[in-house]
Amino acid sequence: MFSASFTQARGFIHSVVTCMVLAALAWGVFAGATLRAQAQDQSPPANGQQTPPPEAGGPNTDVGPYAIPKKKDEPPPPPPPTKPKAVEGMPDYSIQVNVPLVEVPVMVTTKDGQFISQLKKENFRIYEDGAQQTISSFNISDAPITAVLLVEYAATNYEFMIDALQASYAFVQSLKKDDWVALEYYDMRTQILVDFTQDKAALMGGLNMLRIPGFSETNEFDALYDTLDRLDRIEGHKYIILVTTGIDSFSKINLDQITKKVKTTKDVTIFPISIGWTLRNWCEVRHCTRYTRGMIPVTQIDYLQADNELQTFARMTGGRFYQPRFQAEYAEIFHDIAGDIRNQYQIAYHPSNPKLDGSYRKLKVEVVAPDGGPLKVRDQKGKDVKYQIIAREGYTAKHTVE
Repeated sequence: MFSASFTQARGFIHSVVTCMVLAALAWGVFAGATLRAQAQDQSPPANGQQTPPPEAGGPNTDVGPYAIPKKKDEPPPPPPPTKPKAVEGMPDYSIQVNVPLVEVPVMVTTKDGQFISQLKKENFRIYEDGAQQTISSFNISDAPITAVLLVEYAATNYEFMIDALQASYAFVQSLKKDDWVALEYYDMRTQILVDFTQDKAALMGGLNMLRIPGFSETNEFDALYDTLDRLDRIEGHKYIILVTTGIDSFSKINLDQITKKVKTTKDVTIFPISIGWTLRNWCEVRHCTRYTRGMIPVTQIDYLQADNELQTFARMTGGRFYQPRFQAEYAEIFHDIAGDIRNQYQIAYHPSNPKLDGSYRKLKVEVVAPDGGPLKVRDQKGKDVKYQIIAREGYTAKHTVE
């Protein structure tokens, strides 16, 4: 009986121990799974950086994200301005008109070329296509100049070459330290010897390079056209000192084309200096004019036509044409030109015709007394002095394509 009871007790104990072992094993499996899940959640990503929690902002680094506090709630932006209510019967659009400013340099001189400097704004009247304009600005300029010295230097005649160099040297000597001048010469082609500079020595050095001419052709129209093209990219008013005989022998550009180019170019004044007059006069008397240009025969009519063309270029741009008889006149001529350039009335106005149609507008400048009557100019002795007004004949309006 004791044996049976012992056997039953042993079986009961064995069952209890077995249940405890199974429970321990089950708990171990559950705990291991939980630890592995936590380890996976805390393990770093493959690139070695930590993934910041959503509430941590800022850039990531090798050691984790920078802690940047969240931005506070910002107030909403103000509402856009309300558009005014349209008025019945009124169109819903706006108009903006940009009227350009037209600048007109004007010289008023006596017949001897002396500048008349006592005039005021009230003494001037400007007409565009016959309509009087309102002057918006007025002053007397005394500023540095921007000019191109364009010289004809070809294998035509020794006298012409000497005159061209003498006139060019005289012009360079008349310059001031703040003037900007470029030096070009032309025969069959146009060559830039010195770009814009304030160095008179550089200009003299460029002229000293003109010793042996190349071609006998003188393509004046091509040279002038090319120079006007270059000056069109420079701001402000510019001047061309054209030292030439006026004869064009081989240009691709004809007279009509160069005249149109001069007419439509703005802010450029041309001062032609005709050279070779002494030789021309000598050969006219001795009937040898056709030989003055070497292998290119010319007549006296050709020279007269050239003079007329140069006068036209000067008149259209507000310059003056000079034809010195002797080399001793060059210094006086360039003194006059310097006075013309540095002593001008700068007048500007907004045209009453605002159309940007590319049309050519004719200009007329008048000088009147303050009361609107004829202006009288008297010299120191009280005698009436005749005067002349030098201004460009017109300008070409800008052309805007709509």
